[in-house]
Amino acid sequence: MKVVTAQTMQELDRQTIRELGIPGLELMEHAGHACMEAIFHEFGYNGGKRAFIFAGRGNNGGDGYVIARLLWQSGWQVRVCILAERDRIEGDAAINLEQLPSDAISYCTVPDQLAGLCQQEIRQADVIVDALLGTGLNSEVGGIYREAVGLINASGRPVLAVDIPSGIHGSSGRVLGCAVRATVTVTFAAAKLGHILYPGAEYTGRLVVADIGIPAELIEQASGCEFITSDNIRPLLRPRDRQAHKGHFGHCLIVAGSRGKTGAAALSANSAVRTGSGLVTLVVPESLNPILEIKTTEAMTVPLADAGSGYLSDGAFQKIAGLLPGRDALAIGPGLGQEPTTVALVQSLVRMADLPLVIDADGLNAVSQSTDCLLNKKSSSVVLTPHPGEMARLLGTTIADVEHDRIATARRFAAAFGVHLILKGSRTVIAAPDGSVAINGSGNPGMASGGMGDVLTGIIVSLLGQGRSAWDACRLGVFIHGYAADLVAQDKGEIGMNAGDVQEKIPYVYQKLIT
Repeated sequence: MKVVTAQTMQELDRQTIRELGIPGLELMEHAGHACMEAIFHEFGYNGGKRAFIFAGRGNNGGDGYVIARLLWQSGWQVRVCILAERDRIEGDAAINLEQLPSDAISYCTVPDQLAGLCQQEIRQADVIVDALLGTGLNSEVGGIYREAVGLINASGRPVLAVDIPSGIHGSSGRVLGCAVRATVTVTFAAAKLGHILYPGAEYTGRLVVADIGIPAELIEQASGCEFITSDNIRPLLRPRDRQAHKGHFGHCLIVAGSRGKTGAAALSANSAVRTGSGLVTLVVPESLNPILEIKTTEAMTVPLADAGSGYLSDGAFQKIAGLLPGRDALAIGPGLGQEPTTVALVQSLVRMADLPLVIDADGLNAVSQSTDCLLNKKSSSVVLTPHPGEMARLLGTTIADVEHDRIATARRFAAAFGVHLILKGSRTVIAAPDGSVAINGSGNPGMASGGMGDVLTGIIVSLLGQGRSAWDACRLGVFIHGYAADLVAQDKGEIGMNAGDVQEKIPYVYQKLIT
């Protein structure tokens, strides 16, 4: 599903009306019809039901006036409360307002009077329509609008939001002071970032994207992001050939583990196995090999001398380099530690390796000490998988700066260093060197637990080793990761979920998605 900013949507509206000559009044009529159909679908077609519509004075309010007229013509009892004076309503909105019966409309611009005017009717409504503020909102909600939002949220009634819940920033999902909590939101032409990014996603309810007559080619050509769901992941998956063997599914090499962090190495290797790799080899410090031989039954291990320290050093470089021929992808970092000689090893491997490469965890910490190694890399497919803290270290900035605009942060870094970047978190962001961005739609808060990133590393390196492009491996990998966690949540709930639970659900994701 394509997702755009509020600004992009405004430009699409402008092009449609001014350049293609499709009247705004026509678009408004289509928007009202789409909302009416959603109301019927959600709450029933029966005449005699009651709708209470809160409307502003702009085009969002105009959509509300169309909805009111259509419901009224269908036999519903409709009440419209407009938070503006009549003479301030202009253009297409005013034309649609004129088509409503005057006794169905009330105007209120004084906050203290709003509750007395409409509270009883709100309680009697079968549905409340939020047509107050659209995607162009950029300032905090205040005054009578704030009071209206409070009345809607306190009503306990189902709510349909027109285009976006009032109070949600259309491009960031931020709550601008307060916001309507919708049961269903009907948006037009394309989803907006405010619908899918948190906290806006929590306020949106079920999202319906309606065609209102903006040409599909305009939407397709507009800049935007991909929102990853099962619908756009399924085409990337297919059943295995009945004559396939392990040689068809890649051989991954994973450099991981240090004293106290053998679990990270095991999780990454075992997750690569669960994701379908034909062969997985784990390079580990020699003194830890007995532990990892037990923890990784299906993966092979290559122990390298560590003088009993439990850390790989730059002395392991030549031996690891000798392991690369015949392997299909390389991952560096889970549980590797941050000893100076280990940091030097990571930086050397990043410069030298020509395989598809995943860098995670302590690998990222090593790279953050000299990001120039990324500019001197040989591999044409490098994937970095930082959480916000690791991203801040890579950029030499703060977590708050990273989180202020996750999409812009990821996009800039991917372009500057020629890498694919997976910025983990709620709604994980994937950015490609060419500026493409995707946002993951799977996953849940139960994933806020140690080891989840190690599982993702194993998934991504496995997909790269099976011949996936970096872009496909990243999109498919983060979705599988989150969906596996969603399956765990269905069985056990979110609290207490661990990385091993998620790892074990990976095959079930394939089972559900491959048709």
